[in-house]
Amino acid sequence: MTKRTHSCGALRGTDAGKEVVLAGWVSGRRDHGGVIFIDLRDREGLTQIVFNPSLFPDTSATAHTLRAEFVVKIGGKVSLRPEGTKNSGLATGDVEVLASQLEILNPSETPPFPLDEEGVNEDLRLRYRYLDLRRPAMAESLRARHRAALAIRHYLDRQGFLEIETPILFKSTPEGAREYLVPSRLNPGKFYALPQSPQQFKQLLMVGGAEKYFQIARCFRDEDLRADRQPEFTQIDIEMSFIQREDIYLLIEGLVKSVWKEVKGVDLATPFPRVSFQEALETYGTDKPDRRYGLKLVDFTETFRTSSFKVFQMAVAAGGVVKAFNAKGLAIITTGQIEDLTNLAKSHGAKGLAWIKVEKGEWKSPIVKFFSEAEKKALTEKLQVEEGDLILFGADQWTSACEVLGLVRIKCAEYLEKAGKLKKDPAALDFHWVVDFPLLRKDPEHPHMVASHHPFTAPVGEDLAFLGSEPEKVRGQHYDLVLNGVELGGGSIRIHQGDLQDKIFREILKLPEEIVTSRFGYMIEALKFGAPPHGGIALGFDRLMALLLGQESIRDVIAFPKNARGQDVMSGAPAEATPRQLKEIHIKTEGVVGG
Repeated sequence: MTKRTHSCGALRGTDAGKEVVLAGWVSGRRDHGGVIFIDLRDREGLTQIVFNPSLFPDTSATAHTLRAEFVVKIGGKVSLRPEGTKNSGLATGDVEVLASQLEILNPSETPPFPLDEEGVNEDLRLRYRYLDLRRPAMAESLRARHRAALAIRHYLDRQGFLEIETPILFKSTPEGAREYLVPSRLNPGKFYALPQSPQQFKQLLMVGGAEKYFQIARCFRDEDLRADRQPEFTQIDIEMSFIQREDIYLLIEGLVKSVWKEVKGVDLATPFPRVSFQEALETYGTDKPDRRYGLKLVDFTETFRTSSFKVFQMAVAAGGVVKAFNAKGLAIITTGQIEDLTNLAKSHGAKGLAWIKVEKGEWKSPIVKFFSEAEKKALTEKLQVEEGDLILFGADQWTSACEVLGLVRIKCAEYLEKAGKLKKDPAALDFHWVVDFPLLRKDPEHPHMVASHHPFTAPVGEDLAFLGSEPEKVRGQHYDLVLNGVELGGGSIRIHQGDLQDKIFREILKLPEEIVTSRFGYMIEALKFGAPPHGGIALGFDRLMALLLGQESIRDVIAFPKNARGQDVMSGAPAEATPRQLKEIHIKTEGVVGG
């Protein structure tokens, strides 16, 4: 038999009469009175194969031995399917191949799970990931990822960017998430760190005159995992010289537009809207708002400044705010769900969660008896309160009240969706930029202010005067790209003056002298040698692909991901090291409990 002539997704009605050779996996087998039908699958699709014993008895006899996932090669003639048997849901559904030859290239054991079934346990799928990848959905995911990467490279090349690789073995830096450390055999007692991002290297490339850099970079963070986090992940890393924020917005909108067009055939409307950090928290309770549904937060601070309800009145007197939103139609909420919302609020620092149900024309809540008629009227008018609504309140300092209600808002949207009272359009794409973040923020775990983004972010020029006296007023030139409540990526215009960077480290962030010198000394020094103004952004490639393909987890757009415990259950990583390996890298383990 000759080598393969076509893929299993290539044949059409116009190929009828051709002699072809196909190869792939047996996806399904059916015996119709001695005539064997199999679905032959490869990466490109599926073709129906017919083994007729009256035409080719020897080949048909061998076909009786075929089972799921056998790897076979078949030769035969393309034929139009009989009327009434065509499959309009299949690209090759007009034809079938009458097999005259069959070669079993490799038999297969019975797979541990049906490859055409949904809802298979994820750990089982990851344990046999090489089988899971045969499923059409996973094959399409990898194909789409490839096409998106090509679109990104082509687009950035046309914009004059150079793809430049940066080191994987770097040094530990104190900011950001926990790092993975790698011991150096040749330098006993010293360690490399796997990069959380190529941040410092891409800035040094700007000092080096590269001007326009990009990289589809592998990054590493030793943090707790969830659906949109992996210990190793991929980001689209970009840096440019002699630019302002508007240049980044324009570039990235064009990049995202090209990816959606290439992979989905969708034309995105640009430019994307801009939302200030202040507005995002004030209205949605988060700096990555999902604006596809309402449930907007409304301020009632002045309404309750002299309220008889002491909880609200005391919060305002302490310099805080009172905010509320109307979860329209959610008066059907159960007692258990109310408790869950209350626990959610408490887990993020709130003392409780005040609420009001509107049922049968009556406002039902333990707090209603404290409200005046004027307060009820203000709530009714501002929140458009109607029968069947649920009002939820937050009373605390501005940031805390907004963020807690923001989390409650997201949970209420989930309840409303399940109850059929709120429907997010899966095709709706709410791209927007969140801008004007504070440069610094207070952190209860640190005695001094910390960088909101990272310590290389440049302050907004007109706010520099406040840096020493009122640093909380200083805005950073930081921007995030958000899609449907998910942060796709973020970046900033960088500090390019060595003296300002040194001041941020030493005087504002109060980093110890030895940390500044040992970990950032070379960076400060580099900025003193004619560093150009520059800025950039990093987009999460895995998150982008998950949103593009409508996947809940980034694990479904990565070929070989880790599970929720950071384990590769297929290969058994992480694994114990041998005593010899540990001795060679000068590592001794003590008191380690096996898991």
